Amino acid sequence: MKEKIINEILKRAESKNPLLIAIDGRCASGKTTMGESLKQELFMKGKKSTLIHIDEFFLRPEQRTKERLSTAGENIDHERFLEKVLIPIKENKEIKYQPFDCSVFALGDEKTVKKEDIIIIEGSYSLNKNLIPYYDLKIFMTSTLETRKERILKRNGEKMLQTFINRWIPMEEMYFDAYNIESKCDFVIET
Repeated sequence: MKEKIINEILKRAESKNPLLIAIDGRCASGKTTMGESLKQELFMKGKKSTLIHIDEFFLRPEQRTKERLSTAGENIDHERFLEKVLIPIKENKEIKYQPFDCSVFALGDEKTVKKEDIIIIEGSYSLNKNLIPYYDLKIFMTSTLETRKERILKRNGEKMLQTFINRWIPMEEMYFDAYNIESKCDFVIET
């Protein structure tokens, strides 16, 4: 499947510059791994790409209202992502933003992201209803709940596993269901 995706990216990149790709999907389904892998394989085929993690756009504390968190797809600062990443890409401007730092619950130092011919955005909520029109290719990653629980436990530990089960997974599922995210993707990958 990955080779088919690479071929499609290369084909679309011939007529679109930059080509904007989104990798959305369930937590612990392999979105980051897929983004890194695509970046490496594209490089091996002579194409440079940029990988941006939407996790750098988590909501700031003042945005985490009960109303917002209870609304499907609102668990990400899509307004700031649009302003700092997607609109500058469309306007052929430099991409600069302050990533959200979960360890201190605040924005970090500003960083500049190099804009290559192919830009890969990965993370849950990448295909938020306000962002989806900007993408040229959309990938959805999924896996069984049991597999994802094992990965979360290994990656984040028992305490965070419970947080994922009780909070983050239900929020993701509400988003996927409300906006039919999987059906809007060009590729669906089961890991």
